[in-house]
Amino acid sequence: MTEAPETPELVTERVGSTLVIRINRPEARNALTPSLLAAIGSAVLQAENDPEIRVAVLTATGEKAFCVGMDLKAFARGGSFDSSQAADKEGRAAFDRLTTGDVRVPVIAAANGTAVGGGFELLLASDLVVASSAAKFGLPEVKLGLFAAGGGAVALASRLPLAVALELTLTGSSFDAARAQQLGLVNAVVEPAKVLETALEFAAKIAANGPLAVAATKEIVRLAAEDPGRARTRSAELSAIVFPSEDAKEGAAAFIERRPAQWKGR
Repeated sequence: MTEAPETPELVTERVGSTLVIRINRPEARNALTPSLLAAIGSAVLQAENDPEIRVAVLTATGEKAFCVGMDLKAFARGGSFDSSQAADKEGRAAFDRLTTGDVRVPVIAAANGTAVGGGFELLLASDLVVASSAAKFGLPEVKLGLFAAGGGAVALASRLPLAVALELTLTGSSFDAARAQQLGLVNAVVEPAKVLETALEFAAKIAANGPLAVAATKEIVRLAAEDPGRARTRSAELSAIVFPSEDAKEGAAAFIERRPAQWKGR
């Protein structure tokens, strides 16, 4: 009897100028393993290093779960989630940059289902989030004797009123997509079947813009959320690069000539 081929835990697909990165462990509710973290990072590197890729969309297989966070079975077996212990150093380093928002291309999360723990932290690290109306969110780590060490606690504290951030992190309680949108944690809530479609629509709008301008804007806005003074300094530095660029000249010419711009990324 021939054994069935092993299903990859991550698959990628090119859709126009967008790289769709899909977590593919539906049987484990798309839980994260050490190797999966590195695989996600490697896909991020692929998006950054391909000049034809303008946006990355992070999603998952199935409708019930986007990602339930760390695979507790792997953790209980002694699997190390420590970056320093990763077999694929380059992929894991890229994943760690993803969790801090330090990826050159915009990242859109298409939350096809529930996202808790590390899965919710992936949403918080993304630039835009499209969520299924059936999804639930939360940081339940305290219920397991842990804490949201993947950036979730820091992200909520920096984006929400203190009382709300403490409620969500100290109780570990889940909340629905409507509340997530009310709190400004997701950009759109749609029916499950339209999550990826909507994310790709956002991606197409971003990809139509000048790549140098998009990269500069992402960097400045994220930096301004942490340190407005540093953002102003960096804005001046990036202006000296973007405004004299070929893309800036092309953007003006395309506007005047009423045609789509042909961006070169330089």
